[in-house]
Amino acid sequence: MYAVVEIAGKQFKVEEQQSIFVHRLAAEEGDTVAFDRVLLVDNNGNTRVGMPVLEGSSVKATVLSHVKGDKVLIFKKKRRKGYAVKRGHRQQFTRIRIESIQA
Repeated sequence: MYAVVEIAGKQFKVEEQQSIFVHRLAAEEGDTVAFDRVLLVDNNGNTRVGMPVLEGSSVKATVLSHVKGDKVLIFKKKRRKGYAVKRGHRQQFTRIRIESIQA
């Protein structure tokens, strides 16, 4: 059984007991969160598609940890002008484990 769920504005294909990284959630480690924007549920070939979401369906997950992603370097330069800027960015992620899919 798997589901396509929208978490923090992005769509993820999730299965039970799967661990995924999503954009930072406002929850503490160990908290249980529920996502009700379920777009699709497949239960052994029996597929239900929402228009746009499935009513009464939800995905429950547990927050495992908060981590930072890899550093991305941003470098800007204008030739012959003496202008060069180097910046870095590390995205904040939350690692969650999918506990159950309610269809």
